[in-house]
Amino acid sequence: MKYEYWLSCIRPLAGKKKELLRSSVGSARDVYYIEEKKLREMAFLTEKDRETIRNFQKKGDLETEYDRLLERGIRLVACHDPAYPRRLKRSAGYPYALFVKGRLPDDDRLSVAIVGARQCSAYGERQALRFAEYLAGRGVQIISGMARGIDGAAGRGAINGGGDTYAVLGSGVDVCYPAQNRGLYADITNRGGILSEQLPGTAPRKEHFPARNRIISGLADAVLVMEARERSGSLITADMALEQGRDVYALPGPVDSTLSKGCNRLIRQGAGILLGPEELLEEMVSEPALAALLPGEREGQRECEKSDKNKKVLESAENIVYSCLGLYPRDTSSLLEETGLSPAALMETLVALQIRGYIKEISKGYYIRTS
Repeated sequence: MKYEYWLSCIRPLAGKKKELLRSSVGSARDVYYIEEKKLREMAFLTEKDRETIRNFQKKGDLETEYDRLLERGIRLVACHDPAYPRRLKRSAGYPYALFVKGRLPDDDRLSVAIVGARQCSAYGERQALRFAEYLAGRGVQIISGMARGIDGAAGRGAINGGGDTYAVLGSGVDVCYPAQNRGLYADITNRGGILSEQLPGTAPRKEHFPARNRIISGLADAVLVMEARERSGSLITADMALEQGRDVYALPGPVDSTLSKGCNRLIRQGAGILLGPEELLEEMVSEPALAALLPGEREGQRECEKSDKNKKVLESAENIVYSCLGLYPRDTSSLLEETGLSPAALMETLVALQIRGYIKEISKGYYIRTS
């Protein structure tokens, strides 16, 4: 595998040429030790390509470099590896290899990508959280870019729903971007995986993101655009999804909202309309697959019933605070305003609810229900 890592690191060489080169000589190891005569026989290589390969053959201690990669919990999955995602392999322009922290999406489970504006509205963020939480709770894998706004809300919603979520980065998998999502980055690593075609240690760069978007759509069965301006990366992802034969859905919004102009245009062009996660799931899956998901749905109903019973046995102050919380994080400032409690009474109530397991603090001063 160290030779696959070496071949993957030859960045100036296109992925298709790497595949051709590897198949022509037999293995990545054979490419590493290829002789000059054999190299010149490869007609698809330019002289610049040959010079690039020669320079990489002279690079330092490959064994040590690859071992350091493994020590950081990063593995490489090349496109000819059986573990390489089948959906992505069937897409045009798939990367030669993926670097992975955590797991890869399961090929035999439904996957949905949720994308949208970084500077999103409260409405868009709330819907991203809602769709991701519902779908993930019923076994659907959620794919996103872990960016600020919609992508981050989708990842958090999937985790709140107890499901699996995967983030595709425009940086190396060991570079958390944006830095403010470090907690989410750790949670996604544990509950799914972080993926990138960029080399570990690579900083995020503007030109990496369109390429990143094709992987997001390539890993999904459908792409949901929650909010997008008329010109945005989300619309690029939607275009790529259509080229890859994926279904595209968009969240309708106010006609005078700049954040909804892109989504409304997609709907006008024929994208599916997102009216609710329940309708989406029914539309996406076949009847047998839907039947297989029904036990999970009944489990979700039992959890809601349990939540209602929990609410009835709470003390009055606890009941008030609990009623203000849901799966969308609320901060102490908004809870103080809504409940009318004093700061001391609110904190005492929050601590009591946490001890009893009804709520949890997901980040400093932000709380959600546990069910």
